[in-house]
Amino acid sequence: MEETLKLRLAGGPDAAARARAGLLALNGALERFRDVVKLLLTELVTNSVRHGQGGPDEAIEIELSSSANGVRVQVTDTGTGFNGPPPGRPDPEAGGGYGLFLVDQLADRWGVVRGPPSRVWFEIDRR
Repeated sequence: MEETLKLRLAGGPDAAARARAGLLALNGALERFRDVVKLLLTELVTNSVRHGQGGPDEAIEIELSSSANGVRVQVTDTGTGFNGPPPGRPDPEAGGGYGLFLVDQLADRWGVVRGPPSRVWFEIDRR
């Protein structure tokens, strides 16, 4: 059975918390992937707020689907995206920069569609 979730949130500092709360609507469809999906979703929404014009007057859209094959999450904002690959391992002294590094390490696939709007997505296989 496939479950889908579509959210349209105002940006701003509490957008990531509201996105995490939205995951509760999936009624167990994420199973053992819940924690990693929650972490990666938080990172992508936070990036939308910080880098993608995701202020309180702008919308951030989240699409999540969970099926027998895996989980796919896409976060869309009104920004233009970023150029080139993300930097390598972040500097622990810098206090940030882990978002896409974590996505790269924990997701089976991910990508960026430059915009506007820009979309960042990831997929996790069920194996």
